[in-house]
Amino acid sequence: MSAPEITRASVGLRSERGPLLLAVMLSIGLVAIDATILATAVPAVVDDLGGFTSFPWLFSIYLLAQAVSVPIYGKVADLYGRKPVMLLGIGLFVLGSLLCGIAWSMPALIVFRLVQGLGAGAVQPMGMTIVGDIYSLEERAKVQGYIASVWALASVVGPTLGGIFADYLSWRWIFFVNLPLGVAAAWVLWRRFDENVEPRKHAIDYAGAVLLAAGGSLLLLGLLEGGVRWDWSSAPSIAILAASVALLAAFVAVEARTPEPVLPLWIFRRRVLNAANSGAFVVGVLMLGLTSYVPLYAQAVLGHGALVAGLALASMTIGWPIAASTSGRFYLTIGFRRTVLMGAVFVIAGAALLLPVGADSALWQLALPCFVMGIGFGYVASPGVIVAQSSVGWEHRGVATSTNMFARSMGSAVGVAAFGAIVNSRVASGASQGKPLDLEHLSAGVLAPAIHAVFVCTAVVALALVLSGLLMPRDAGEEALADA
Repeated sequence: MSAPEITRASVGLRSERGPLLLAVMLSIGLVAIDATILATAVPAVVDDLGGFTSFPWLFSIYLLAQAVSVPIYGKVADLYGRKPVMLLGIGLFVLGSLLCGIAWSMPALIVFRLVQGLGAGAVQPMGMTIVGDIYSLEERAKVQGYIASVWALASVVGPTLGGIFADYLSWRWIFFVNLPLGVAAAWVLWRRFDENVEPRKHAIDYAGAVLLAAGGSLLLLGLLEGGVRWDWSSAPSIAILAASVALLAAFVAVEARTPEPVLPLWIFRRRVLNAANSGAFVVGVLMLGLTSYVPLYAQAVLGHGALVAGLALASMTIGWPIAASTSGRFYLTIGFRRTVLMGAVFVIAGAALLLPVGADSALWQLALPCFVMGIGFGYVASPGVIVAQSSVGWEHRGVATSTNMFARSMGSAVGVAAFGAIVNSRVASGASQGKPLDLEHLSAGVLAPAIHAVFVCTAVVALALVLSGLLMPRDAGEEALADA
């Protein structure tokens, strides 16, 4: 064979799919819980290590490392197989967790979170790719629901565990708890997952990997910190964004000439992939609008506690797995295009329900739009990943999956920047002069219109999902459906 190939049948016979799926779910669960568990323990971490002004980097550095490494892992997995990349990702995540648990200072903890992020960058896309390898198209529709339920459970378990560890044990257990779970997942993958990948010599695209990592890091850094640590028009912001553009332009030039590019440019010439990735990007933007400002609105404007505010957002993670687990019934009958458009309608409807929410609204009036939008996300994101995987062969499935994940990460970074800029500008214009712009000194009368502006922008951005659905070819996945 001229390229590594692996068939669904051979994997299914050589691997026990039940334990393997459990290992994938456990691995993804590590990343999912880690995304929420630290937030509730930040005060305890700062009390112990200090560095209050630096703690946002605990999240930014993790997102940076995860996002820029995803496309690289996807290409490596297509060359050498999913198993070694997945085991590497789990190993890095467990190592990073151990180091975070013994961190002696805030700078050390930030560096170790980078190691964790590099591991997470492999775990999630490889988990989804392995699912694409070992399950048929019809089976994946059901399995997607299992994967989505992991994120739903993590959204509730993560903050709860973080609070328990911080209040009754130590914040360090937030990271130590990952060790036995990661080891268990790696052991099952090592013992139960076999791949038939024909070894051959590869021309590794080192230049492309370095340029993508550097350019992507600077771009995400500029988007995450612009308007926060420095003004958008300041010299640091302009320099960082200009350097990222230059590096990414050089990356495109390198990829056009290298025989085995880390991110093949043909990805951007496939209509079905562009549709799936644009949908993932918009979902990433909208998710940040909800996760960042719905709990804040519930607490600072509606006057609820942190736990109740979290439940309002949790309604989104209840709707998502419900839609993900039932999406297969729709795209197997009405097609991927109509399923994505149906999801877009749900998202737009949910965003519209957010518009009349005000300072005197009940909590359910905030939770219901999140639930409806969660259903829409499930009907957009899950079919998007599956159609991307189904539109390419095994040798490109890792790249297709990781590019979709990368698009969602980029959407999240853009969402952080855009919505943060909107809130900051509204707060600055509405706050009393001479008072610092922090939550302690801001009244509900100032925060309510600022966050409501985010809700309005969410409704506008949601319309873009219709364009993503219309971009999806009418026959998207038709060949895969015929083979299923």
